[in-house]
Amino acid sequence: MSPTQQGPDPAQSDGPHAGVVPRVAGRPIPPHRLGRLREPEHGGFQPQVWQESLARDGYLLLRSVLDPAAVRRARLDVLEQLADAGEIADPVEQGIVSGRSLRAERYPDLGAFWRAVCELPRLRALSHGAGLAGVMGGLLGQPVVPFDFLWLRAITEGRATPLHFDHVYMNRGSSRVCTAWIPLGDVPVEAGPLAVVEGSHRYTDLIERYRGVDVDRHAMPGSFPEDALAFVESRDTRLLTTDFRAGDVLVFGMFTLHGSLDNQWGGGRVRLSCDARWQPLDDARDDRWFGDPPAAHHGQGYGGLNGARPLGAAHRDR
Repeated sequence: MSPTQQGPDPAQSDGPHAGVVPRVAGRPIPPHRLGRLREPEHGGFQPQVWQESLARDGYLLLRSVLDPAAVRRARLDVLEQLADAGEIADPVEQGIVSGRSLRAERYPDLGAFWRAVCELPRLRALSHGAGLAGVMGGLLGQPVVPFDFLWLRAITEGRATPLHFDHVYMNRGSSRVCTAWIPLGDVPVEAGPLAVVEGSHRYTDLIERYRGVDVDRHAMPGSFPEDALAFVESRDTRLLTTDFRAGDVLVFGMFTLHGSLDNQWGGGRVRLSCDARWQPLDDARDDRWFGDPPAAHHGQGYGGLNGARPLGAAHRDR
């Protein structure tokens, strides 16, 4: 389906602010390649509507399902930990990278440091708490359990997350895992929020190519080699995103292709978000992501995340 056949709202109706042109991998995104994420027509607890939306679109955008004040408190907790490592300047709540780091000096075990940040109580209350459990249980229609592991991301200016399916990273257990992407604070388009490829949950050729691929067992990389703009041009489709607000959650399945836009917030501001994975309680579990601590990829634990590196280290976040 072409971009003009699906989705009523063009990107410019939800587009960049203050003259910032959205980019991905440094390339400006043409307006016809950028669209708005669809929202359920009615708010409130509506599991059937949510299930239909997820099946139709490959994602579910839920506004204000978490307490915005609690989200902002969790964000500040993370920033204060990064400030203690010398990486966030005063005033801490603005989230501006300092350009220096004392992390390795103060925390010789960088994996243990990042685990401690990912397990901050007020952050875990969002990602693993009763509020999100109710949402995910309603969506999946049964009791649910979250992965013990939490993917916390601090995306600095000019960086982005490349396109990927989640399936290749966590497919040894349940086939009904869903990702809940939680922006920690307001994340406008210019801050580089998550974006999904419109209609990608129906790309049978790609899904079958990647089904069963395990990045820890096979040589096939998890992230796509081409940048997101080149990909959507090749498929004649769009990247879908929106201005996210504290309290919003974006849910999607293991075969919805997604990444993020470049962080162009300006002033050195970091974009914070986290990914919590949920699955039916009684389904088989991928043992890499459960435990105390979870082993993660190749037994690296939280040390394997890019977030365990000092802010500003030369890398692209997955």
